[in-house]
Amino acid sequence: MAGIIKTSINLSAIPKESIIVGKKGKYLPVTITVNDEVDQFGNQGPVIVSQTKEEREAKTPKVYLGNSQVVWTNGAFPEPPPRDGQTNNGVGNMQPAKQTAEPDLPF
Repeated sequence: MAGIIKTSINLSAIPKESIIVGKKGKYLPVTITVNDEVDQFGNQGPVIVSQTKEEREAKTPKVYLGNSQVVWTNGAFPEPPPRDGQTNNGVGNMQPAKQTAEPDLPF
């Protein structure tokens, strides 16, 4: 595990048409953004209803459900999986670069 994110959502803000009925229940696809900086309330990013590619391209307004906070991390998030058959050429890699240490010994 690379981290724990705490969030809360406004259930009244959930658009009913975004709920997906599946075989095992009802689901709401959400996206949680983790920003580099904390806002004045200690939040690190919004929780929104996920948008389709078409909605993003049409600049459809986002439906904000709440905020999120990173409450624990081991220092690295996992690298995201490749999307749409693309390879992940290190883009999105949040792990620190490995450094090579010079030996302390003179021999």
